Amino acid sequence: MGRGTGARTEGDAHGRPGRSADDSRLDQLLTRAADGDEQAFAGVYDALAQTVMGLACRVLRDRAQAEEVTQDVMVEVWRTAHLFRPERGAARNWVLTLAHRRAVDRVRSTATGRARELRAALLEQERSFDTVAEEVEVREEQRVVFRCLAQLARELRLPLVLAYYEGLTYAEVAAALSAPAGTVKSRIRQGLRRLHECLEAGS
Repeated sequence: MGRGTGARTEGDAHGRPGRSADDSRLDQLLTRAADGDEQAFAGVYDALAQTVMGLACRVLRDRAQAEEVTQDVMVEVWRTAHLFRPERGAARNWVLTLAHRRAVDRVRSTATGRARELRAALLEQERSFDTVAEEVEVREEQRVVFRCLAQLARELRLPLVLAYYEGLTYAEVAAALSAPAGTVKSRIRQGLRRLHECLEAGS
């Protein structure tokens, strides 16, 4: 591959525009890099890293992401240099094609990530709303129950509270109130009936 300043004879023979001396030099460097020549790759890096960065900035409009993409692209160039075919085009164009593809992929990935985050945030808000709504509903039900309990006569209310809120058995309620177990059962049944009627009226 020649390094003359004019158009390459081989290129002209195939009807392609000749490459400049810089492009011919890059072709040679990338071809050598494909054979594992680290110094040749350093030359490719120095020649094209800023150009790749500029392209990535234009696509991404975010310098930090553009820097990441530039590093990824140059690593890909080193890793896949063996795929470069100088007869199909200049090394500069080959590298910039990789850069453009990687930058566009990053844009799509970022957009997908943001959409996913938005969906997650919306779902979380819905869960939070559902939780609050459930808590409000529970508190409202409790408020109605307590209001109905308060309307019961004391002899009906106390057995219910001891049995259902304190968890006492009929026998324990009877002992606590110094009342016969049969009387306690009767008052609890009567209290539940009155409570049910109150709740039905308030629903």
